[in-house]
Amino acid sequence: MTKNPGETSAESEATVELPGLRRKTRSKAAEYFEAIVLALILALFIRTFIVQAFKIPSPSMEPTLLIGDHILVNKFVYGLSIPFTDGKILKLRDPARDEVIVFKFPKNKKLDFIKRSVAVGGDTIEIRNKKLYVNGEVVEDSHAVFRDNFPRGSLLQGRDNFGPVTVPQGKIFVMGDNRDNSNDSRFWGFVDEDDVKGKAMFIYWSWDRGRKWPRFSRMGDGIK
Repeated sequence: MTKNPGETSAESEATVELPGLRRKTRSKAAEYFEAIVLALILALFIRTFIVQAFKIPSPSMEPTLLIGDHILVNKFVYGLSIPFTDGKILKLRDPARDEVIVFKFPKNKKLDFIKRSVAVGGDTIEIRNKKLYVNGEVVEDSHAVFRDNFPRGSLLQGRDNFGPVTVPQGKIFVMGDNRDNSNDSRFWGFVDEDDVKGKAMFIYWSWDRGRKWPRFSRMGDGIK
């Protein structure tokens, strides 16, 4: 078919436009890929250095934390962990007494434990008939609960009567708030400050596995 000057066929238009379409398709795919990679890097950075989520699997911190609570932990406050080492940088401060902390379990550092710091380096700790003493002064701990009303004898001597012992520098003595049902420093010793992962901040989700229903009233609660 004879073409008028300046006239182009549909075929020739398609031939001109397809390379551009392919470039746009490749460009859009590259944008999505870059966005996904950046999101993954950001998520990894936040999880490694800033905030990490944990789930409570045991009753040792009841009633402060219940089985099925999901919490966020501030990893920045005690310093940034250097990947593949036990060292830390940019430490704002050391863990203090009465803070709920997540740490590597001293007997198996692949496991994470959560307890309350009750004494730090240089403190002398003692437990007499369930009463906690730090540096000779009784600690009125409003978070602690006792569901077994009587101190036990020799079988649980370390649980209800302990010390006195002085916490070495760079170490922490931790206990669960559920004092009669907690595997803590009374039984396996001190926590190294460098093994502390962070300070518990708040509950962002809570699941009651018995009722199979969320505990909405706990969501957003700060952890003290």
